[in-house]
Amino acid sequence: MRTSQSSARRTTSVVTATTDSHAYPVRQFNLHGLEGISDRTLELHLKLYEGYVTQTNLLQAKIQELFADGEISEDERPAYSELKRRLGFEYNGMVLHELSFENLKQGGREPTPGSRFVTAAESSFESFDRWRSDFVNVGKLRGVGWAICYLDGSNGRLSNHWVTLHEGGNIAGFKPLLVLDVWEHAYLLDCGPAERGKYIDAFFANVCWDCVERRFPEGSRG
Repeated sequence: MRTSQSSARRTTSVVTATTDSHAYPVRQFNLHGLEGISDRTLELHLKLYEGYVTQTNLLQAKIQELFADGEISEDERPAYSELKRRLGFEYNGMVLHELSFENLKQGGREPTPGSRFVTAAESSFESFDRWRSDFVNVGKLRGVGWAICYLDGSNGRLSNHWVTLHEGGNIAGFKPLLVLDVWEHAYLLDCGPAERGKYIDAFFANVCWDCVERRFPEGSRG
């Protein structure tokens, strides 16, 4: 078992580690003036995102400190296990918020006919409209989480999935192309609790399809 002196050193190191070169930065997003999504909502949402960055850095620093000697003692295992489990929630929360903010912009438009995304949607769902209908209905599922359109790089097909919270339902190995946050904090200032469909319409009015196109990996099908 490590001494209390080691614990004191650990606490100091955690504080330092959150500011070192390995810490994730808070990214900046220019999202004012979106259609149907107020600047106040976006301001609060960006502050919430900052919290995920802070917690991700803090958890990684704590885990690194516990594992400093390359071993986890039985006394440390409960704390280590809880930190590892919590990291999945915070880490995915950080990344999904970044992806969702990236795929929004003022003055969004419909995707370009013949683009990689439209072509993949037509191949996977018979038409872009059928893909969109499926995505919208995933976004309307009861609960808090995300609607995400993924690319299966092995065959170029798109599929829409519900992710509970931040980490439940992500498809291993698939590439997220379009990410929609449907936690209530993303829309309650602008829409009522029963108006998620109105919020999803606003989301589609602000999609940055150029960003979605750039997410296709080089050499992938689709």
